[in-house]
Amino acid sequence: MSESPRPKLSVPVRAPPNIANWPDILRSAATMAAGVIRPSQLLRKFAAYPRRHDLAVALREVGRVERILSIIDWLLDTNMQRRVQIGLNKGEAHHALKSALRIGRQGEIRDRTPEGQHFRIAGRNHLAAIIIYWNTDHLGNAVVRRRRAGFSAPKDLLAHISPLGWAHFLLTGEYRWRKSGNATGS
Repeated sequence: MSESPRPKLSVPVRAPPNIANWPDILRSAATMAAGVIRPSQLLRKFAAYPRRHDLAVALREVGRVERILSIIDWLLDTNMQRRVQIGLNKGEAHHALKSALRIGRQGEIRDRTPEGQHFRIAGRNHLAAIIIYWNTDHLGNAVVRRRRAGFSAPKDLLAHISPLGWAHFLLTGEYRWRKSGNATGS
């Protein structure tokens, strides 16, 4: 029985383009770090050439090495994985809140004008901000009351509390925005 070949994670890095273009790579990095040229401008210059530019090929190889090193760091650092997962969870919770706020038309914005679409999206963002603000304010007051009562509220536990919950809000109804800026819900 023949043994199947092991899958490759990546194609081997080609060193000759990097070695030959190393002074140009350093010069490009220094000019970008100094703010003389933006990375997007450099990419536009490379795209303008009719054939593949040697420096672009060399920078692509450097990018591949950096990507491999980042993957290795990710695989070996469980704290990094945990921090990234926490950030992803916060983003998902924020998205879920905004999804919950658009239940009226099943998430569709049926306004045909750009202004109408803008107002709908801005209104939803405003409602999300109001909920987050209200939650943050009430969570802060709860922590203060807890501490005044003599109970502890460790900071390492408070770091895991999110103001993105909405289960205690009644999200159905119609929101009317007055010109004075105050909102009423019905």
